[in-house]
Amino acid sequence: MTVQGNALVIGVSGGLGREVFRQLLATGQHKTVIGVSRHIKHKPVADISKFISGAKLVELDYSKEQLVKSFCQELENTGQFTRVICCSGVLHGSSADGVKLHPEKRLEELSADMLSAYFDTNTVIPALWLRYLLPLVQGPLSSDVSFLSARVGSIEDNRLGGWYGYRASKAALNMLIKTAQVEYQRRAKNVTLVCYHPGTVDTALSKPFQNNVKPEKLFTCEFSVSRLLMQLNKVQAEKGPYFIDWDGKEIPW
Repeated sequence: MTVQGNALVIGVSGGLGREVFRQLLATGQHKTVIGVSRHIKHKPVADISKFISGAKLVELDYSKEQLVKSFCQELENTGQFTRVICCSGVLHGSSADGVKLHPEKRLEELSADMLSAYFDTNTVIPALWLRYLLPLVQGPLSSDVSFLSARVGSIEDNRLGGWYGYRASKAALNMLIKTAQVEYQRRAKNVTLVCYHPGTVDTALSKPFQNNVKPEKLFTCEFSVSRLLMQLNKVQAEKGPYFIDWDGKEIPW
């Protein structure tokens, strides 16, 4: 099997990020697979990497722009990165600043603090990676950079309403990626940008909402990640960016 470049997984401690890390290592297609998390001391992740050559875990507070910049600069001597997958995101729980988050059902539930927290994690952090990854993915090999988005981030597809902060932050993420692809096609023609909707996956992010999901529509991490990697083998830079689901079906922006 041909080894091509390096891979980077952002948000490796979550359910999907951990599975992305595992499956990328299992392919044997990359010289190194680097997993990044704000809290790397997560036993299942550590167990995956402990005895596998080419696996590396890094604890990094990627909410801090200077740390993302420094980290990417340090990786410039590693060689080209041909696959980057960002799994960072938030739907409910608490932000780093202690703001309680939940999908809003009514306008009266909107607050500036919640909106800021949603955008900080779901939009600003991916935007920082988009900026500082550019020198790492430029090169002679084809590269793809993917971000976990969501169907509810589609403006055209929004028929149910609600979930204001999450929807808006994912829609903004989609716009950032669509805009960045224009510039990438000038400066890094080898790079494809992808927004991926993984479906409803059995992770902590979807736990409070799983009762409303049909059993056949509640996916395992293994299934959703395998479908992502399968779709990434088909993407082409000149046709990017992509906004697709686990079946490879296009989602309207």
